[in-house]
Amino acid sequence: MKLFVSSHGHLASGFQSSMEILYGRCDNLTVFDAYVDERSIKEQLEQFFKTVKDGEQVLLISDLYGSSVNQAMSLFLDRPDTILIAGANLALLIGLAGRERISREELEELIAQSREMLCIVDLEKETISDEEDFF
Repeated sequence: MKLFVSSHGHLASGFQSSMEILYGRCDNLTVFDAYVDERSIKEQLEQFFKTVKDGEQVLLISDLYGSSVNQAMSLFLDRPDTILIAGANLALLIGLAGRERISREELEELIAQSREMLCIVDLEKETISDEEDFF
């Protein structure tokens, strides 16, 4: 499986930096920070798809549903075995790390789990001990 993450500004490269801290080098992760220089997302995706082998699953991941980045990525959904996900967060990328492939059902479950990571932290209601780890 290959992952292509793109965002407005440097969020995508920030995700890559975080993933490298947590997992080391992620060879299947390509990122593109849109609108920070003259490069276009379309050109970057065309280059990316040249590296995709037949039968390889591709997940395109954007920062915001309906945005210009998301819309540009949607133009590549006609490629075989390609899925577009909007609303990236680090929990989603962690869940995808190390996978060779993911089914639609597994992906839907992972997205639901990553949504749960977006929450208000209320220390009065939390019962996490000092010894517990968030991951």
